[in-house]
This record gives sequence, structure tokens and C-alpha cells, in this order.
Amino acid sequence: MIRVADLPAAHPGRRLLTKRTPFFAAPGEPRCSYCAYVPTSWTPEAELPVLVAVHGTGRSVGELREGFIPFAERHRLIVVFPLFPVGIDDPDDVDGYKRLEAHGIRFDLVLLEILEQVRFRWNARVGTVLLCGHSGGGQFAHRFLYLHPDRVTAVAVGAPGGVTVLDRSLAWPEGIGDTRRRFGITVDPTAVARVPALLVIGGDDDGRADLAAMGEHGHSRPEQLDRLAESLTRHGSVVEKVVVPGVGHSAAGTRPPVTGFFARLLDPACARPAGGGVAPEDRGTRSPG
Repeated sequence: MIRVADLPAAHPGRRLLTKRTPFFAAPGEPRCSYCAYVPTSWTPEAELPVLVAVHGTGRSVGELREGFIPFAERHRLIVVFPLFPVGIDDPDDVDGYKRLEAHGIRFDLVLLEILEQVRFRWNARVGTVLLCGHSGGGQFAHRFLYLHPDRVTAVAVGAPGGVTVLDRSLAWPEGIGDTRRRFGITVDPTAVARVPALLVIGGDDDGRADLAAMGEHGHSRPEQLDRLAESLTRHGSVVEKVVVPGVGHSAAGTRPPVTGFFARLLDPACARPAGGGVAPEDRGTRSPG
């Protein structure tokens, strides 16, 4: 595998492998793939940090990447976008990746293998990463956090239709009671609590009809987010919740609080402009966990 640092500066491969990259087959599971955005300030010796942004059910990875380009350039980090396609072994399966395993595939391990390739190809820092996802991606993100808290610097979970709570009396994916048997991992809520968490949703994102159509009668996305917030907070996590007024079920509409949250972690001075105003990437109605 080519390391970008090994290519001469004028080699066309440098142009191919920086800024908007092609899609690469995931190592070990070529039915999955990923692309990245590598900022123009990248240099071989930079060892840039990494943000992973996980798509929702619609798999709008191209749109997702475009939305994070300004953030990647402003904060000098590589953004990685895994693609977990519909129809692996079941032509109608759109949800398997959200639960981290389906049809013999461990999607959490697929992501870890992707990150190792990102480390090698771009000399990136992947020991811990920023992690976010909206809707189905939010389901993936908080469940990945449960299994691999040591690999996550901070997590932002947007409008998940279903959540896993830190309850050992419930089996996965409702709870964490059987993760040792299922994944070979016992979830450690204390380790999870060390990871700052943002929970975000649009003020007009109810989702009750969508969830009822899928058999989740009596639930709404705000209720699911509140269940996750309560579970995390009860186990010691520092949780920030943001409701974005006038926004429905929209990854783009809820992105500003996500980038603002990560900006404060990367560089507190970048999150709020002088004079005490609110930066464009940090808008929304906040509440403690």
C-alpha cells in the first residue's frame, strides 16, 4: 500500500490522495469502503488528528463529506467517512451496521481496520478519534463508544431512532447484558464516562411516525435521545444536549453544534469569537445532560 509521504511532491498521486480522496475498499471486508478529506495543509510529517463521520440510513456519504470540508480545513484534521452498504447478504438489510454486527460482519472492527490504513497512508493520529454520526450513524457512534471507549476522544450523537442503554439486564442492542458473549467485550461504563458526549437533535425532529412504521410504536427520536442522555449521565458521563430550533431530521441542519463541540475540544479559542458572541458552528439550544 502506498504511503502518501513516499510519493514525490509533484507526483499526481499526491493530488489523488489529498483533499477529496477516492473510495477505498475496507481492508478485510471489501464489501465496505471509505473515503476521506485530507486538508490542503497536510504534510508528511504533520500527524494530523482524525474525525470519523458515520452516515445515516440513506448513505449520503458525498454530501456528508462536503459538509465537513470547511471544518477539516479550519482545524487541520483528516475526516474519514466509512460506507457500510445496503444489502450485504440480505438485499433488504439497511440497518445491520447500526447494531455493529450483522451477517457475520463486525462493523466496529471494519472501522478499526480502516483507521489503521488511514494511519499508515497519511501518517495520521488514530489512537483516539473524534466520532460523530446522525440518525443511523448516531446509533453506530454511541454503540462503538460502548465497545471501544479507549479509541474515542469525544462523540457526537445526532437524532438516533434507537439507542442502547447501559443496562446489563437487557440484551444487545437494547442493553449491554450480553456483550461479552456477542463481542468478546464487557462494556465498562466508567471508561465510557471518560469520553465527552454531545447529543443533538432538530427541534422539529419528532420521528414518531417513522419509528411506528418500523415497529417502534410509542417512541419518538427526542424520547430516544433523552433515554440515552439519562443512561449516560446516570453512569457518570459528561453529556451536553443541544436542540436546534426549526430543524427537522437533518444531518446538515444539526452539524453546526457538532463542529462547535469538536472545535472547543481541539482549540477552545476557536469555538467562540472575541466579544462573547456565538460562532456559526456553535448554535443551538443547550441543556446539561
